[in-house]
Amino acid sequence: VQLQASGGGLVQAGGSLTLSCAASESIASVPNMGWFRQPPGKQRELVAIIQANGNTIYGEAVKGRFTISIDNDKNTVYLQMNDVKYEDRGVYECSGDPRGGWRWDWWGQGTLVTVSS
Repeated sequence: VQLQASGGGLVQAGGSLTLSCAASESIASVPNMGWFRQPPGKQRELVAIIQANGNTIYGEAVKGRFTISIDNDKNTVYLQMNDVKYEDRGVYECSGDPRGGWRWDWWGQGTLVTVSS
């Protein structure tokens, strides 16, 4: 499965941005689909996960501001980013865990989010 992330760009602090991750095949039964990010000079960190049963998990830094969703008809995972903060900047990557157990076998290319303060 190939994942294609898009939607990154420049956003003003306090603004909103929506990222998309289009999969080349159906992801309806994939145990976990997620977004990760890598801030400048830092390690990759979890942003959000959506599970096949619809449950969602968020990193502490984005709780209450970001929303992950999935459109199974379009094989696409979205990340709605609201009240964006300067520290949200970085490369955002989407990923898939087809085996369960948070074994992230699928990775798309990153999309860069830049935040102006």
